[in-house]
Order: sequence, then structure tokens, then C-alpha cells
Amino acid sequence: MKVPLVDLVTQYKNIKPEMDAAIHGVLDSGAFILGPAVKTFEKNMAEYTGVKHAVGVASGTDAIQLALMAYNIGAGDEVITTPMTFVATVEVMVLLGIKPVFVDIDPKTYIIDPNQIEDKITSKTKAIVPVHLYGQCADMDAINAIAKRHNLVVIEDSAQAVGALYRGKKATSLGDTGCLSFFPSKNMGAYGDAGMVLTNTDEIADRVRKLRVHGSATKYQHVYLGVNSRLDSLQAAILNVKLKHIDQWNEMRRQNAEKYNARLKDTPAVTPYVADYNVHTYHQYTLQVDDRDGLQTYLKENGISTGIHYPIPLHLQPAYAGLGYQKGDFRVSEEVSSHVVSLPMYPELPEAYIDYTTETIKKFIVK
Repeated sequence: MKVPLVDLVTQYKNIKPEMDAAIHGVLDSGAFILGPAVKTFEKNMAEYTGVKHAVGVASGTDAIQLALMAYNIGAGDEVITTPMTFVATVEVMVLLGIKPVFVDIDPKTYIIDPNQIEDKITSKTKAIVPVHLYGQCADMDAINAIAKRHNLVVIEDSAQAVGALYRGKKATSLGDTGCLSFFPSKNMGAYGDAGMVLTNTDEIADRVRKLRVHGSATKYQHVYLGVNSRLDSLQAAILNVKLKHIDQWNEMRRQNAEKYNARLKDTPAVTPYVADYNVHTYHQYTLQVDDRDGLQTYLKENGISTGIHYPIPLHLQPAYAGLGYQKGDFRVSEEVSSHVVSLPMYPELPEAYIDYTTETIKKFIVK
């Protein structure tokens, strides 16, 4: 049996008629960049998340960069975030001349630990960027309280958390500004790169709209030093279709997670912990096991695809050696990164695949 980590083709086949109609609608219109489909998607996402403004951009990476630029955070400033995240969170900071200041993670959720944030704040700190890892929100009440005390901006990296809930409110509506990625494998993915910046602040939304088109207010008039980061109409049309289904798909992911949990309950594998204030989207279903590398090899030998999110915390990545961190600085992140493995997870995941995957895990663990 072959079990993929994700299956985008099955999802497409299930919504093929409405998806094909949306794509052909854009092709027939000839409006390929920031056209009507983008405006519709921005309006629909703002309504879905409960945020005033949603601005489509070219990727989730760009969304974080543009949010930082919109707040005029740049060279010489510091931003607090987590080393347990995809590189894009920090990459754009360094490119802008910002110093990322890492804070270790909670050992149960693997998300930034608010209890350690305040010790890292200096006179140069301008923002906190919590990451809603795997589809579960950070403890935003605690983070927002710290930010308020120190007059800091909170930018949510919600790349893995479309539709995730924190105390009944959706991710991206919890801080000052939220950033989304619609990379194809995300829980709501485009058919290419796409991203979004969401905020309730008129000025920030206006800046992002200008920054994404070379800092232009009107054609050939440039008020900011900007970038080229426009959401194309095809991706917006695709995402408009998917938005109608995202809540159902997230619920299907949660049901799959419950099946995994039940089957792995009496094993040494550590299944995902969900804080009682959160509703998880399970963009990833990620375990901790003692012999992660051995298990991953064994699953591969038995036709089961897995992922590691993430094998090296960012403070130990060669590209960020210049930040001056070393092994042992963030012990929880280092420990977790050496044991996590992500199992196949997508809404349409057959129960037979879950059975086969968990039985194979059990065989390895008791070997």
C-alpha cells in the first residue's frame, strides 16, 4: 500500500466542475493580475476571518515581509519570534536588516512560550511574530498583553492556520496584523504561490496595497520603495472556490486526527497536544517518537510518506550563524526537532490509510 503525505489530486477531482469553471472564468476575462477575482477573494477572506482588510500578495513569505515593511520595521530593529518554524518567518527579517530574537517553545504545543518573551525585550524590540504552528494558535492573550505593556506590534504568522480558532476567534484576527500562505500543500492551498496580509488598521492595509505594486499609489507614481508581490487572478479564483469548503475540510482533518489519536493512544508515541482554548486545523499531524529517523525509514520502506517539521531549529541553520546562537541555546526546540515526524494528513485521507499507518508504527515501536 502506498500512502502519500498529501493528495492534492483527489481534492481537485472532488471539486472539479466548480474549480474548472472558476479558472475558465478568469481565462475568459483576460484580467490576470489584481483583477476582479482578487478583489472578490480579498472581500471574502476579510469576512471569513472577521478582519477589516485582506490584501492579496504573491506568497506567505512576502506577506510577512510586507507586514514588517508596512510597520516601518527595518535595519537595526529587533523582532521576537520562535526558532521552531519554517525559514520564511525569519528569512525576510534578516533580508530587511532586522535582528530576529528567538524565544524557546512550549514543550507541549511546540509554539512560542509567552513566559519567556519579556526577558528578550530590549529598547530595539519593535514586534513579536508568533507562529501558529501546524494549525494551532499561539497563546495570544498572553502575547498581546506583553505587547501592550511594551508598545510592540504583534504580527501573526498564520501560514498553517487558515480557519484555526483561538477562544472562538479566527487566526489572523488576534494580533495587529496576520499573514497567510496559500502554498499548494497548505490546508487551504492555491495551485501555485499565493499569500495574504490581514489587518484592521486602515493605514497598514493601505501601505501593503502600495508596497505590493512597487510602492505605487497610482501608475508610475511611487510613494514607497516597494516590491512586486501581486496576487494573480487565477490563484484568487481557485482560492475563492476552496474557501467555500475550508471549514468542512478542517473538520475532516480533525476527525482524521482523532482516529490517529485513538489508534496510537497506548503506544509510546506522543500525539499532538491541543490547548483547551484552541480549535486545531491539523495542517500537519505531528508526533514525537524516540527513534524518529528509524521510524521514518521504516515507514518509507512500507510505502508510507512522512515529513519532518522541522529537522533543524532556525538558530542552528548555517544561514543564520551570524546571529551568534549555538547548540544548547533553545533546548526545547532542539529536543523537539530531533523527535518530530508528520504523518499523512489531508481531508480525504482514507481510514484504511490511517489503519495501515498506525499498525506499521506499532510494529516498529515494539520491534
